[in-house]
Amino acid sequence: MGKFKAIDTGIEGLKVIEPTVFKDSRGYFMETWNIRDFEEIGISETFVQDNQSMSQKGVLRGMHLQISNPQGKLVRVISGEVYDVAVDLREGSKTFGKWYGAVLSSENNRQFFIPEGFAHGFEVLSDTAVFVYKCTRLYAPGDELGIRYDDDELGIEWPDIGMDPILSEKDKKNLSFADACIKLGLER
Repeated sequence: MGKFKAIDTGIEGLKVIEPTVFKDSRGYFMETWNIRDFEEIGISETFVQDNQSMSQKGVLRGMHLQISNPQGKLVRVISGEVYDVAVDLREGSKTFGKWYGAVLSSENNRQFFIPEGFAHGFEVLSDTAVFVYKCTRLYAPGDELGIRYDDDELGIEWPDIGMDPILSEKDKKNLSFADACIKLGLER
């Protein structure tokens, strides 16, 4: 029996993962990645890059993807809390255009596995959050595409945190879902 439980999201390949946490009076210990145990829950990716970011409450990063070099991601929060979202953009997928969101926090220790072919983004719910993730492909500058977090067609239901999202200048210029599909050559 492995140390990870995969929670079904209703979207093939997209998984919320709960690690086994060993707690005692000293604190806790958990594995966050183990190739053998992840293969048992259907994840056999090779990760080539680790990233970490810190953001303040209300920061919304996304929805991002790489066009020619799509990245699969294993994401988690090591301090604070975020609402993490993935949108299925895999051509021919029966859940194309569908999204799934999950709260990830340093308290619940959940991870989110996002396969290649998804747009990804998150919003910080706590005062600050430190977000870490493994990627299946290296970052490729110039290969990025962004989709509006508030696109009406996608209808992502972001939590109401009592403030407008804080966006980067780049994310303020993200495409609509329809325009992103045209740029990617995908039929909606």
